Amino acid sequence: MADFDVGLVWIRRDLRAADNAALYHALTRCRRVLCAFVFDRDILSPLARNDRRVPFIHASVVELDRTLRDAGGTLMVRHGVPLHEIPELAVECGANAVFANRDYEPSAKARDEAVAQKLASKDIAFFTFKDQSIFDHDDVLTGSSKPYTVFTPYKRKWLATLTPDALKPYASEDHLNVLAKPPGNVRHAIPSLDALGFGAEHAPAFPAGTSGAYELFDDFIDRMADYDHARDFPALKGPSYLGVHLRHGTVSIRALARTAHDAQRHGNKGAETWLSELIWRDFYFSVLHHFPHVGVPGDHRAFKPEYDRIQWETGDAADANFAAWCAGQTGYPLVDAAMRQINQSGYMHNRLRMVVASFLTKHLGLDWRRGEAYFEALLNDFELSSNNGGWQWASSSGCDAQPYFRIFNPTTQSKKFDAAGKFIRHYVPEIAGLSDRDIHAPWLAKPDALSKAGISLGADYPQPVVDHDAARKRTLARYDVVRGPAKRADDSRSSSADAADQPHAEASD
Repeated sequence: MADFDVGLVWIRRDLRAADNAALYHALTRCRRVLCAFVFDRDILSPLARNDRRVPFIHASVVELDRTLRDAGGTLMVRHGVPLHEIPELAVECGANAVFANRDYEPSAKARDEAVAQKLASKDIAFFTFKDQSIFDHDDVLTGSSKPYTVFTPYKRKWLATLTPDALKPYASEDHLNVLAKPPGNVRHAIPSLDALGFGAEHAPAFPAGTSGAYELFDDFIDRMADYDHARDFPALKGPSYLGVHLRHGTVSIRALARTAHDAQRHGNKGAETWLSELIWRDFYFSVLHHFPHVGVPGDHRAFKPEYDRIQWETGDAADANFAAWCAGQTGYPLVDAAMRQINQSGYMHNRLRMVVASFLTKHLGLDWRRGEAYFEALLNDFELSSNNGGWQWASSSGCDAQPYFRIFNPTTQSKKFDAAGKFIRHYVPEIAGLSDRDIHAPWLAKPDALSKAGISLGADYPQPVVDHDAARKRTLARYDVVRGPAKRADDSRSSSADAADQPHAEASD
């Protein structure tokens, strides 16, 4: 016996039919099921017309609609405010219940609470399910029932909590026979990109939809064994490139984690490292849920309150340095190549996310929130929890962050992870003529080497906007407000020319 006559599945960050928790529960609890997606006007309105993410979402919506139509249903699509559109659709379709997968961002939680209240006023039930993560809310807590704030013990508990059921797929595709089409008077056509206010001139950087996700996934499986070391080199095809698909739910996190977990149990070191990255993603979801002050819209605060006492650089010079960082014109080739990569494609290699974040906060002395906002505006795989966690990690203000006295040296990072300068030459072609030795620090190249390469520093390529050693000293002084007496002794022995390697590269590759 079905619990409800008609169920409405509100698709959000789960643009797939297979292994979809909310869809599965609706299909197994309702006689008839309809599906809806809302292009949220409040989210889309501030975006630039050429935003690369909207074409990806649009293409994924089109593919999902095609999948549902093949099974006898359709995807009702609206462009508006969910607080209005979802209750209206539920009433128009005669739905008794709305099913959705949980979102962890503070603004999304507030939206869902408002929608639930409005539905309740119409005697329509609202159910949410865990689908973006393997574990969420209070699934992984310390022995004293507190949320973890350090990754390694969280990971140990995560693995200890893992059972086959946690990775078991929801067989939603086995129950699609109860999908239904909306009543004839219900608007449901997919609006064009132009109608949404966006252009199609920037095609998605990665193949869209579930088909695109598995195209990338199948390719990555063949390379997964090398992930533990290949992921650090931006000129190599090392990452999975699945971050944007995880962000929009075109692929199930359970499918990815199950593959990684099975492979690492058979000694696959690359799979073990990749699984750690997926666990980092759960960890940051947990941090955002338990400590929402880090992600309050318009008022992101440091996880460690004392770090909000830091006086960041302001004024015209600071703004000029920020502009140089954004444009990839800092004079540090690896930093510039990374920034040009995100500007041109909406993607940035994971290690380079740490390098440029460290440079912004600890070389330029600029507030991490400025960089966080820039990434939010451009990253195809933008995820509030991971983006915030990554930026606070780099600025030392977050949970389990790198120590404040650890400062990435972009020149040594460049020599170590792009030794031949292949990545730099691709994105900074104006210095491509320099030797493999000189390309990492053009300002140290001899005049004849610069002349031979056709480079005039300050004209063809900028001089460094800041000196590394001078910046390190200023950073230690800037962070003095958070340094305890015992920490001061660390400065002389721990402020090495490079940051120690960390197990974490932002969990969204």
